[in-house]
Amino acid sequence: MVEGELDILQIQDLLPHRYPFLLVDRILEIQDATRIVGIKNVTANEPFFQGHFPGRPIMPGVLLLEVMAQVGGVLARKTAKGIGRPTVFLTGIEKAKFRRPVVPGDQLRVEVEIVRRKDPFWKMAGKILVDSSLVCEAEMTAMVRVEESEA
Repeated sequence: MVEGELDILQIQDLLPHRYPFLLVDRILEIQDATRIVGIKNVTANEPFFQGHFPGRPIMPGVLLLEVMAQVGGVLARKTAKGIGRPTVFLTGIEKAKFRRPVVPGDQLRVEVEIVRRKDPFWKMAGKILVDSSLVCEAEMTAMVRVEESEA
C-alpha cells in the first residue's frame, strides 16, 4: 500500500527538528511501511552556504546524511509499533559515498528503505538523487524507542 504526500506541517508533527535544521520539505510517498521518498529543495539562502563555501556554495556532505536520516526518521515515526510516540536516535552511518556536489537550485529526491528491523534497532539504506543522477548513498542504523504514553 502506498500512502500519499505529507506537507511541511505534517512533517513538523512527526520530527522534532525546526529551522534551520529541518531539512525535509515534502514526503512524496510511503510504501508498505518499508520505503519512503522525500524532497529537499536546496536554495541559495540556506544558512550553511554563507561559510561553505563563499563564492562556490556546496551543501556539506554531513547535511546530506542528515537529510537522509530525517527522511528515515519520518518513516520510523509513521510506522513504529507500540503505544505512544516513537523517538528515533541515529546510531550509525556506514558506507557513505558522495558522488557529486549539491548546489543551490538542486532538488534532492531522498529514497530510504528499511533493510532490517529488530526492535529497537533499525537498519536503513538511503540514496539521494538530483535529476535521476546519484549524489549520495549510505546505510544508517537507528534506535527507535516507543515510550509508553500516560493515559
